[in-house]
This record gives sequence, structure tokens and C-alpha cells, in this order.
Amino acid sequence: MVQGNQNEALGLHFVMFIPTLYSQCDPQQSRKWLPLAEAFQVVGTYAQTEMGHGTHLRGLETTATYDPATQEFVLNSPTVSSIKWWPGGLGKTSNHAIVLAQLYTQGNCHGLHAFIVPIRDMSTHEPLPGIVVGDIGPKFGFNEVDNGFLKLENVRIPRENMLMKYAKVEPDGSYLKPPSAKLTYGTMVFVRSMIVVVSARALAKSCTIAIRYSAVRHQSEMRPGEPEPQIIDYQTQQYKLFPLLAMAYAFNFVGQYMNQEYHRITGDINQGDFSELPELHALSAGLKAFTTWETNSAIEVCRMSCGGHGYSRSSALPDIYVEFTPTCTYEGENTVMMLQTARYLVKSYRQAKEGQQLSGIVSYLNEAEHRRVQPQPVAARPTVVDINDLASLVEVYKLRASILVELAAKSIQQELQRRKSQEDAWNNSAIDLVRASDAHCHYVVVKLFTDKLGEVGDTAIHSVLSTMALLYALHGITKNSGDFLQAGLINPPQVLQISGRIKELLSQLRPNAVALVDAFDIHDRKLNSVLGRYDGNVYENMFEWARRSPLNSTEVHESFHKYLKPLRSKL
Repeated sequence: MVQGNQNEALGLHFVMFIPTLYSQCDPQQSRKWLPLAEAFQVVGTYAQTEMGHGTHLRGLETTATYDPATQEFVLNSPTVSSIKWWPGGLGKTSNHAIVLAQLYTQGNCHGLHAFIVPIRDMSTHEPLPGIVVGDIGPKFGFNEVDNGFLKLENVRIPRENMLMKYAKVEPDGSYLKPPSAKLTYGTMVFVRSMIVVVSARALAKSCTIAIRYSAVRHQSEMRPGEPEPQIIDYQTQQYKLFPLLAMAYAFNFVGQYMNQEYHRITGDINQGDFSELPELHALSAGLKAFTTWETNSAIEVCRMSCGGHGYSRSSALPDIYVEFTPTCTYEGENTVMMLQTARYLVKSYRQAKEGQQLSGIVSYLNEAEHRRVQPQPVAARPTVVDINDLASLVEVYKLRASILVELAAKSIQQELQRRKSQEDAWNNSAIDLVRASDAHCHYVVVKLFTDKLGEVGDTAIHSVLSTMALLYALHGITKNSGDFLQAGLINPPQVLQISGRIKELLSQLRPNAVALVDAFDIHDRKLNSVLGRYDGNVYENMFEWARRSPLNSTEVHESFHKYLKPLRSKL
């Protein structure tokens, strides 16, 4: 069994249920629940999303009311919209769920807390009293996962079933709050960090298929009378795929960084130091959105770059797409994630403006000399960027982020001066805020890619990775040239210069393109793609794949006897 593959019925048991037990159980609870979960006696899921609310956690309606007389929590789904909806493995597989519910005790609501709720009998697997549970029906993809619904009707669980590592309810019903309000979101931060790794993997698979196939496929004439060239030799094909290959490497390094940061900061939290949690929360939200949006578009580019055969499921690209695309929504809808990151950026910007010294990845907001929103005329300003120097490119990405954060903060300020409420000022500036977060995340990715090069000792590998880092950074400037031009960070002649440089980088990468995807080391069985086979025997295997189609199990299909033959006899 492949642990941590969310695209199967036990996926959430591994990636949400067990990690939450590890991070939020007190020692006594750990001793009880972890052995059961790891021996599959308890098979769990994570029931947070409801029919009426997903990303907006405070809006969740499920209630857990403490009854001191019996020392139990009574869980209820008070409305139709409060029915838990979407958790993987909930429909038919799990016998327990970690349920997120609004905690009520002694007449007060203390917000969302996590509860272990038995939902099916441990031996018969029948739903328990008060539990209405089932599958939510067919979806765009994920057909092998029983995404489920859960309606709770006066379900009683022992007091000890509330996860109590941080927040506690005493036997008499008194509530002890956690040291940090964000601790409850630990699992989500972990999963969002993991989604960055998932993005890198899906993009690596898609690039592997499209680039290998582009080396196998010959098409058209470049020069009359000469053999048909490999489609990877067409500049347009390189321009579609090589920036995505560079992005796959970039996201891979970002995923490694997020993993390290999560474990480092979790270590600090266990020592009682919560100071870096807000930044990790903001960074994981922003990078989750940035990498999934970019990857989602990129998979489709890879599919279309394979021509008609890309549309066949034999290519694996349709399956990669339908399995990947929900990441843009689950664990936090992407626009909302970008706005969460923006809230942290605006707060940090205001702190810097008040003279506070920022640390961590937002420390660039301290650099007061970069606070210039009104660009000077381009002619009056020296050229800032050396387009062949990665350090210089990191700097312009940083300046772009800084300027867009400032523009968003000033937009809010202007709205407030027009006597708008804080909420309206925020909503009326939301487009600018999302752009600021996007620029911040883009800067982080370019910076981390560049930083990674410092760890590479081998000259040849350093050279090819530098070419990819340069391509990733320059391609990002051409895609967002308006931002860079408006801020006076580059001038119009440099935009042309960058386009020319990108063409040179594509040619430089061409000889190494197949080796660079081979380096992802994705086994054919994992890739499951006729087009992306390591041995390149695409056409023979495509014919074999088609022959194995269920429709070909008989020479004459039953529909002939059922419909066509009677139809012909009537005519």
C-alpha cells in the first residue's frame, strides 16, 4: 500500500487522520488511538468541510456541546448546510472521523475544535446510532475515492475524545484555551506544505510525458525534402514545455524547503516557541495557491502539446489533470489562500512602516528605500537589472513584490479615507491584494531556486540548473512584464532583450531536456503513460493499449444485435 496517496480510499487515513493524532493528542490519547490507527483497527478520515462552508472555517456549523452530567460531548448537524461533505474515505471506508465542530461549554462558544467520533461499528461496519453517512456521488475525477457525507444527530462521545494536547475541557466543563489560536490549524499547514510537493510531482510527471513524447514524435517538414524533425526541435514546442520543466524543478526545491521549515518550526512549537507560526501559516497558504494554480494550467499545456494523442487516457495526462485540479480548492480555496497571505503581508508592511524590524521571508518590507510607488520616468532612471545575473533577478522580483504589497496597502488606506469600513476597504482592494500575494510567492520561488544552486557542487549540473533558473525567472518577467515596466524595474528595450535571451536558453536546454525529465526518476509503472514510456516505444504500445480496450473483448459488440440489426431489418 502506498502511504500518503490521497487518491485512494485510505488516503486521508495516512495524510490527515494519523498526522492530526500525532500533532493534537495529549500523551494519554496518543497511547490509546495511535496503535489502533496504525494497526487499521481504527480507519479514519478528517471531517471538516460542510455542504455550506469549506474554506471559511469560522462559518462551520457542526456543534459539540459539553454535558457535565455525563462528561460527554453531544454532536449535532443543526442545519442541512452543516452536513459534513467531501471528506475522502468517509462514505464507505472509515469507521472513525476527526470531526471539526464549534465547541459549546458552560453556555459559551469557544470556536472550532477537533473530536474523534466513531461512525461505524468496529466489527459489523454498520453506521452507529445517530450517524447518517454515505457517498456523495460521481465527481469530475477521484472515482476510486468514497468522498462522503456525515449527518450527526445527538451523537454522544466521551469527554476524552476531544483532542486535548493544547485546548482542554475539564470534567466540570471549564475551558482551558490553547497558547496559540493557530495551533488547531497545524494539520492544515502540514497538508498545504505537502500540496506544494504534490504540485511539483504532478508537474514533473506531465513534463516527463510531454518532453519524452516530443522527442519520439516526428512531424511536418522544417526543410523541404529532409526527414520530418522531432517536434521537440520546434521552437514553439520548446517555448511551451521548457519553462514548465524549469518550474517543475523550482517547485521541487520549494517543496523541500517547505518540508524542512514545517519540521523546524514544529520543533520550535514543541519547545513552546510560537513566534514563527504566523509566517509559516501565511507562506504555506500562499505557496499552496501559487503552485497549484501554476501546475493546473501547466498540465493542460503539456496535454495539448502532445496533440490528439494527449487527449487519450493512454497518455495519462487526462487522469493527472482530473486528480490534480481539486488541489486548487481543497485545503483552502486558492483565492482565499492568497488573501490570507495578503493579510500577513499588509500587517508586516504596516509594522515595518512603524519602524519594527521584520525577520524571515518578509524582511524585504523593511527596506525603506524601495518604498516608491510612483515610478520615475524610465529614461531618468538607471537600468536596475542585469538579465544574465540571477542575484539581480531575485532583487527585481523582491522589488516587484515590495511595490505591489505597498500598492495594496495604500489602496486599503485610500478606501478608508473615503469613509469605507475596514471590511469594505479590504474587499475593494482584493484584486490588488491577490496580486501582491502572487508577487510575494513568485519572489520566494525564484529566490529558493537561486539559493539551491549554492548547494550544487558539480559544475555541469550547476550549469544546467542555472540555465533553468534563469529561464524560469526571465519567463516570469515576460508573463508579468506590465508589473516590472510599471514599477520601472525594467525598460522596454530590456523586454525585447529578455525575449531574445529566452530563445537562447531554450536552445541551450534542448540537448539536456530528456535527461532532465529522466532525472525525476519516475518509474513507468508510476507514470502509467504510453506516450511517456522510458524506452520510447510509443506507437507499438499504443496499438496494444487500444487492443486491450473492454470494447474490443468481442469482435461483434452486443449493441449490433440489440440495436443496429433490428434497425436495419425495419428499413
